[in-house]
Amino acid sequence: MCGIAGVIDLKGRRPVPEDIVKRMARALIHRGPDEEGFLHRPGLAFASRRLSIVGLADGQQPVSNEDQTISVVFNGELFNYREQRADLLQRGHHLVTHCDTELIPHLWEESREDIFRQLRGQFAIALYDQPRHQITLARDRFGISPLYWTRQGDWLLFASEIKSLLASGHVTAKPDRRGIDQIFTFAAMPGPVTCFEGIHLLPPGHFLQITPASSSSQDPVIREQAFWQLDFPDQGHENPSTDPHQLVDEFEQILLAAVENRLRADVPVGAYLSGGLDSSLIVAMARRIKGPDISTYTIQVDNPVLDELSGANQTAKHIGIAPPLVQHFSAANVLETYPELIQAAESPVVDTSCAALLMLARRVHENGQKVVLTGEGADEWLAGYPWYKIAKALHFLDLIPGLPLSNRARRAFFKWHDVPQYPLDFRPQLEASVGGPNAWIDSYGLLSLSKLRFYSESMHEVRHHANPWTGLDLDLDRAKKWHPLNRGLWFGARVTLSGLLLQAKGDRVAMLSSIETRYPFLDEAVCDFTSRLHPDWKLHGFRDKYLLRLVAERWLPKDICQRKKAIFRAPIDGLLTDHEPKYISELLSEESLKRTGYFDIPAVQHWRKAFSKLRPGSFPRLSIEMGLTAVIATQLWHHTFIDPTLADLPSWSPAPHSD
Repeated sequence: MCGIAGVIDLKGRRPVPEDIVKRMARALIHRGPDEEGFLHRPGLAFASRRLSIVGLADGQQPVSNEDQTISVVFNGELFNYREQRADLLQRGHHLVTHCDTELIPHLWEESREDIFRQLRGQFAIALYDQPRHQITLARDRFGISPLYWTRQGDWLLFASEIKSLLASGHVTAKPDRRGIDQIFTFAAMPGPVTCFEGIHLLPPGHFLQITPASSSSQDPVIREQAFWQLDFPDQGHENPSTDPHQLVDEFEQILLAAVENRLRADVPVGAYLSGGLDSSLIVAMARRIKGPDISTYTIQVDNPVLDELSGANQTAKHIGIAPPLVQHFSAANVLETYPELIQAAESPVVDTSCAALLMLARRVHENGQKVVLTGEGADEWLAGYPWYKIAKALHFLDLIPGLPLSNRARRAFFKWHDVPQYPLDFRPQLEASVGGPNAWIDSYGLLSLSKLRFYSESMHEVRHHANPWTGLDLDLDRAKKWHPLNRGLWFGARVTLSGLLLQAKGDRVAMLSSIETRYPFLDEAVCDFTSRLHPDWKLHGFRDKYLLRLVAERWLPKDICQRKKAIFRAPIDGLLTDHEPKYISELLSEESLKRTGYFDIPAVQHWRKAFSKLRPGSFPRLSIEMGLTAVIATQLWHHTFIDPTLADLPSWSPAPHSD
């Protein structure tokens, strides 16, 4: 993975001042510490910071075709580059490097915009087609590699991180309350809005094409288009196979190929090993392909209920590799690391365990590695989260036509626990906005209750006028035809996978330490295979990831294969302790809350004192803890990027110009 950035003149071919793109590149140095490169053409400038993993000696960017008419900067990896390189050579193309980036301009010569359907891997791309004087930005199917853009008058800027846009000197950091509302809705930042006014996140599987004006009388054309969307068969038309042996064989081979492709690198590849089913199976397959010489890394949480070390050690012993290297993590580490996490993520982060992944990536870097495999994606494709089971159980309450008992049960549950509730018609409206019943509505509802508790009047205005669910611009016509389970998988992939797991818990915390994370379960063939499966192979009765567990029985100890899903998390109240640091009190002071204007001051002050009196582990306490954590995270984000006077903490600012 690398970092890319650029500036485009939308009104013509004015030269871009060299110092602007240099500042943007400097803000991305953690993403690409090995080297930098620049492309300057009339009306545009591109920058690249490179983390060299493939083609170490000759993979410098930008990369062009033979006659220099197509030029590219690229963040990511193409895992089928060897096969595509051989095909291009056979078709007469002249390639001069051993790097996957060089494939892109040559494939563009042949296929133009259809290229993105051909690419297999994780990527964010900026490509300049000189004959057409056209720039195309694109992002991979699942949103592994980030790409932001903003229009500032007659200029368009893009970058792998928002900090790079701010470093240009042409973009002012202003809050976008719709982005904050997105955080309080999903605990994620799936885009296209962000917490910064005027800064957009290009959605997964989309490209943005920019055609600057060719004369003063014309307007530039900026066109966004999807090149890929997650799809499922219509309900009742899924793969009906009843032969488990055939399906296990097929899935095993597809997953093995995905792991093998992601082991391709000119540097050593390690792996995260949590001791759970997903990462254990990935490591077992990597060991079969690569041999026992593979470094693995795990987190030991300072809480026996949350600790994963014993399972990781059990897997390592079973498959014959060295025990994983351990990163210890405690509630105190949450407090120490949280400001750094918010700065890395560029948005409020409610999931405090992201700080543990930040520290784990640092441990990988200290061990001299650049690349790790990880297990994200299995839960998304194979219904690994507990709310799918809850949704299935509640579905039985709705079997009587015209009598939505499940909604009544939810409301009775909330009333019993004395928590605030949305109006009666709220859930039916949400279900309509995502094409029908969806398991994630209940999951997100826990945090969404915090809007009713903590929002200020101005934030309630945002809530009433902007719907973050419909703002995702989803294809509801397709979604209505799917099985409800698949509809949940689709929504989780679009929101939580791309907006949290691959962002604040993936790319940002890993690339802060110059670590590339690779995801075998996010292989295109794995996704295609699992999307066609009948839902019973995903959630079999109330057994999640059923087919994956059958595969794992060939590779792992039985108790690992049958282990219940344990969502990795840090103590949720890590920020709310008797020994909280000074900055928490400063961020939640009346003065700081008044300066941001996001939250109801009396409500924050009341619940900050009252939540600890609630029974640990109870639903009301968990809901309030999540809400207060989101309030702290939002205040910390505002201090870091908008107003550095809220607390006695460092804030982010661009590196001083030294040229």
